[in-house]
Amino acid sequence: MAMPLHEIRLPRPDIELAPPGWREHLRFAGVPPNFLRGADPRAYHILIARLGGENVATAMAFDHGSDCGIYNTGTLEHARRRGLATALTALHVHDALTRGCQTASLQSTDTAERVYAAVGFHDLGRILEYVPPRHSSEP
Repeated sequence: MAMPLHEIRLPRPDIELAPPGWREHLRFAGVPPNFLRGADPRAYHILIARLGGENVATAMAFDHGSDCGIYNTGTLEHARRRGLATALTALHVHDALTRGCQTASLQSTDTAERVYAAVGFHDLGRILEYVPPRHSSEP
């Protein structure tokens, strides 16, 4: 999915944010602390939403040229269906426009397509990924 940033459909949301911690984002994403070990964390834009004093949602952005890629958006199960993923995505898009980006892009699950469409993203097609079968001896 992608969008030109001048087509943002939502105003800048006002939600409670935690400090943008790299390790906290990785914890939410379910990846090990050494994920992207060789990357400079300062190159990524991390947003973490809070609800009732708890960190409950996160999203990461990375600018490449004039495009802002949005990655690893997720919300804890008990905090879902409150618009937090939509709000974080909208914040990233507004911030990307401020940084001088012209477009934004992301990959979406079928379930999340309407979240991103609400912000202004358009479907560009499907990506089929191969996942090798697990062997019965693997845990």
